Amino acid sequence: MSPDIKKKKRGRGKDGAPIITFPEFAGFSEIPDDDFLNVVTYLTSIPSLEAASIGFIIIIDRRRDKWSAVKASLTRIAGAFPGNLQLVFVLRPSRFIQRAIADIGIKLYRDDFKMKVPIIMLNSVSDLHGYIDKSQLTRELGGTLEYGHSQWIHHRTAIENFAMTVKTTAQMLQSFGTDLAETELPNDVQCTEELLSSHTEHHSKLKDELKLAVKQGATLLTCIREPVTRSANSKLSPDELENVATVERLLAQLDETEKAFDQFWTKHHLKLEQCLQLRHFEHDFREVKLTLDNLMETQAGFTDIGDSVTRVENLLKEQKHLEEKGQEPLEKAQSLALHGEQLIQNNHYAVDSIRPKCVELRRICDDFTNETKKKYDILGKSLELHKQLDKASQWCEAGIYLLASQAVDKCQSQEGAETALVEIEKFLVTAKEHQLSNPKEIVQKLEDVQEMFDKRQVSLKKLAAKQTRPVQPVAPHPESSPKRASPKITRPPAVGSHIINELIETERVYVEELQSIIEGYASEMDNPNLVHLIPSALQNKKEVLFGNLPEIYYFHNRIFLKEIENCIENPELLARCFLKRKEDLQIYEKYCQNKPRSEALWRQCGDSIFFQECQRKLDHKLSLDAYLLKPVQRITKYQLLLKEMLKCSKNSEGTAELEEALATVLDIIKSVNDSMHQIAITGYEGDVSELGKLLMQGSFNVWTDHKKGHNKVKDLARFKPMQRHLFLYTKMLLFCKKREENTDGHEKTASYSFKNSLKMSTVGITENVKGDNKKFEIWYNGREEVYIIQASSVELKNTWISEIRKVLTGQLEACRGRAHRAAAGNAPLLSASQDPQ
Repeated sequence: MSPDIKKKKRGRGKDGAPIITFPEFAGFSEIPDDDFLNVVTYLTSIPSLEAASIGFIIIIDRRRDKWSAVKASLTRIAGAFPGNLQLVFVLRPSRFIQRAIADIGIKLYRDDFKMKVPIIMLNSVSDLHGYIDKSQLTRELGGTLEYGHSQWIHHRTAIENFAMTVKTTAQMLQSFGTDLAETELPNDVQCTEELLSSHTEHHSKLKDELKLAVKQGATLLTCIREPVTRSANSKLSPDELENVATVERLLAQLDETEKAFDQFWTKHHLKLEQCLQLRHFEHDFREVKLTLDNLMETQAGFTDIGDSVTRVENLLKEQKHLEEKGQEPLEKAQSLALHGEQLIQNNHYAVDSIRPKCVELRRICDDFTNETKKKYDILGKSLELHKQLDKASQWCEAGIYLLASQAVDKCQSQEGAETALVEIEKFLVTAKEHQLSNPKEIVQKLEDVQEMFDKRQVSLKKLAAKQTRPVQPVAPHPESSPKRASPKITRPPAVGSHIINELIETERVYVEELQSIIEGYASEMDNPNLVHLIPSALQNKKEVLFGNLPEIYYFHNRIFLKEIENCIENPELLARCFLKRKEDLQIYEKYCQNKPRSEALWRQCGDSIFFQECQRKLDHKLSLDAYLLKPVQRITKYQLLLKEMLKCSKNSEGTAELEEALATVLDIIKSVNDSMHQIAITGYEGDVSELGKLLMQGSFNVWTDHKKGHNKVKDLARFKPMQRHLFLYTKMLLFCKKREENTDGHEKTASYSFKNSLKMSTVGITENVKGDNKKFEIWYNGREEVYIIQASSVELKNTWISEIRKVLTGQLEACRGRAHRAAAGNAPLLSASQDPQ
């Protein structure tokens, strides 16, 4: 405050009203109006709102001045004082003539001052003491209040500097928080580590700034309280108490800002740490998965079971080596899966990404372990078999050698024949040691040798009984296999009838499959004998898993199948079936709307024993999730068959109906396709099934222009647009970022990471953007947020604008309808109230 402007804010009135004193100052009239207004405005802003609401008391000291100075002071104060006035005291000029003039002037000009409060003219400070206690007045007014103008200015300057520091610090924290909120999480370990380090470093610097600001405020508070600290008898003046309250309020504000910032930082830092954990987990998963895939590939190529004992023993050694080689990656996989489950237990935000990878790792480990066990089992049996084969082969060779070594001439005598017979009987005793069921060649060889011995025994027994006619062995002849009859070729029926027949046959199969799902899975969930096999996450979730599948089965089994069966003689009636049941076929949209919930539940519980038992009973080759896709596949089948029918019926009666039926099915397929994209949305905390019908979805370039509070953040400054995938529902527009992830190291699977959403009830649209006919604008809350969207073509842009316009028009008509109904509903109430009865 300029030293020549002698205005002082001092004590308090009896009711706590703040006092502002205008001391004697010859140059008062020369002070510029802007300076006067700034000073008075600042002085009235210092007291608390409670004190200011009481009203200010003004003391104008003009004892050594003239009436003209009194008049000028009152006029200026009346015209420029910004606060609420309670009283105005004027110490009139002390000289006799000026006092007389002042008495007359105040009576004549009181109304000209336009003050709505009393103006009290005082002759001396003693008169003033009758209104205000001396303890609240400074020495020049006969009071005892200690007041140092330079110290007051010093304190107020320091307070204003501290207030600016608090504001600047809060703005820095707000700006940093905005940057954190808009930061997209990186997709690799290095970038995530760099981002975490950068944000942590920035956070530390801001915390240092906070500490300095708090220290500045504490120091200032100590300086203001210094008189009380120095002397126990001292008391702080009202101005000093106001200063203390102001500094304490600023410190409290700073503390609240710091707490809010710390709370936000804790969440963000946890998100970054979890992101880094996820990226490490994904990196380790890719490495371990690659090693395990190579291991499984090597094991899959290990199909040889050996053709000899030596070969099988070598294969067992190779299998052992492969098992030992796989121990380290298997342990890493199990450890990584355990780490992933710990992340899930610690409430990691990417549970849907981590859990499938853990399941995949454990599945591969189990597959490798089971396959290894099978290989050992097969090779063990092969080794045992080859050992038995070797013994059997040796026995056959020994038998043949024995028969060959028996001289025929020696066997012609009874003695020689009996001796040979004893040798054969002894040898045949060992035959039981080599009884085999496989392979056939060895069994046949054993039987042949056995037959040779049997026939030799018969011959020798006859010789021993003096029968000398030799017996010749006869080898058995293989029987010829019967010839197969050649299949007959039949000519196909007419093309239209063939398509109808195919439709009916596949429809019957489809109905049977739906029935097997409902009876073999859905109904079994209520079977008390199987309830112990149902995981807890699946309890009371039958409607989530199967959606409206019973409704689809009922429609096809009771209605649609019978109607298309009636078309077998009249194929031209087929299109009418689809057109007649156009509304009924919308049940497929409902089914697909539930598909994300069903998929999520299956991922969680699909490997349970309950489903395995149901699949075993049904003797299904595929698991339940494959059958839950049958409705989607059926709609596609309808499309193909209708297209074939249309080709066969060009330019004939019923073509228009077929085209309309095909369009109906294509609309349903579009809804199904959109729902398949919808399944891949991640990060949206709400329930997408509550957003209404999904009308459109597609990828666009997007620029944004946001106004937040008094600050305006422009993303238009960056030339490169954001790539966003938009989902238009009847109630909401979702902005997502498309991501593609490798599945099993082969094909890429798209997912859509949720970024932002706009309620359709609060948006507007600008159809044309200057400079690019492929752009349009969607704005929100009076253009507080503007999204500039660029389509890949003008046609796509016009399609989206048309759909958005339909939504907005529908909302407007619905609003008018509600207003009309409300108005119509009020009329009877008014007439009833006027009825005297």
